[in-house]
Amino acid sequence: MNETPAAQGVWASITHARPLKRDAAYDHRAEQAVLDIEIHHTDGRTVQSVLVLTPDQVELYAIQFEQLIVKREQARQATR
Repeated sequence: MNETPAAQGVWASITHARPLKRDAAYDHRAEQAVLDIEIHHTDGRTVQSVLVLTPDQVELYAIQFEQLIVKREQARQATR
């Protein structure tokens, strides 16, 4: 019987993770934010998981996302 690599306990490499279209949640007792994600593997398989962030990480990424939004808008303006 031929088993797939996953059945043998060998996982394909991860290519990327993508947020799922769901609201993030904040657990004030654990002091962490949780974002549902989908992990993509080189064999085409996907697995759902969660990304857990500390409050400091949430603040850092909020700043970085704001900067990315500004850069995207500047690029759009430059191509008009």
